[in-house]
Amino acid sequence: MKIIGVRFREVGKICYYDPDDIDIDVNDRVIAETDRGVECGRVILAPRELSNKYDNPIKKIIRKADLEDVVRYEENMKKEKEAFDICKAKIIELDLPMKLILAEYTFDNAKLLFYFTAECRVDFRELVKILASIFRVRIELRQVGVRDETKMVGGVGSCGRALCCHSYLSDFVPVSIKMAKEQSLSLNPAKISGVCGRLMCCLKNEAETYEYLNKKMPREGASVCTPLGEVGVIVSTSVLRQTVKVLVNKSEDAKEIEEYSLSEIRVQA
Repeated sequence: MKIIGVRFREVGKICYYDPDDIDIDVNDRVIAETDRGVECGRVILAPRELSNKYDNPIKKIIRKADLEDVVRYEENMKKEKEAFDICKAKIIELDLPMKLILAEYTFDNAKLLFYFTAECRVDFRELVKILASIFRVRIELRQVGVRDETKMVGGVGSCGRALCCHSYLSDFVPVSIKMAKEQSLSLNPAKISGVCGRLMCCLKNEAETYEYLNKKMPREGASVCTPLGEVGVIVSTSVLRQTVKVLVNKSEDAKEIEEYSLSEIRVQA
């Protein structure tokens, strides 16, 4: 059985479909059924054989998008901007404690979704009635968290590059303070937090490498024997370079700090 990977938003999740013997290649537009309704997506993964058994049924794509479908998709994008402005104005008018993030039409225009954040539960029933009377489609409001908000809106991180979640991460990765500790980063929240206020997703990028290298490093304060047979104490380590600085007793009155690679020293028990 062959499958293809389809993404319906720029950095959304990759959904898998049966191409149903249709000639499809990467970057082609296709029309498919999703949990939200009929959508127009872009093929990210070319057709390939499904090697492992997949318990859940795999839907077939409806068709390959034609020029008319593409035009309709682009028109929906324009309509979403208009819907966003109207909904935002109504939120202000009703004085609702919520922040509108994104408006999204399904491809078949059967549903209009609005994503928002709020610090508490919001009674938006009146807002839904007003929006339904304006747009004459099914209205759905979805509350999202701060990480989802950042992923949808995008921005620039402290590194000066586009946010990972908005540029290439399909799903959020679990990040912990332990990762920052192992990478010897400052535990100042302002230094290791992203635009969303949560720990930066990029801490995960080198977590496995640091975890592996840290296991090979001796602890600071450990006694070691240098290549010259001198005994010293480790005062600092460089995880990436795999080197240590050792305080060596040259004489009763003289001490020097020298740098060695791990292969040059022997840790004393």
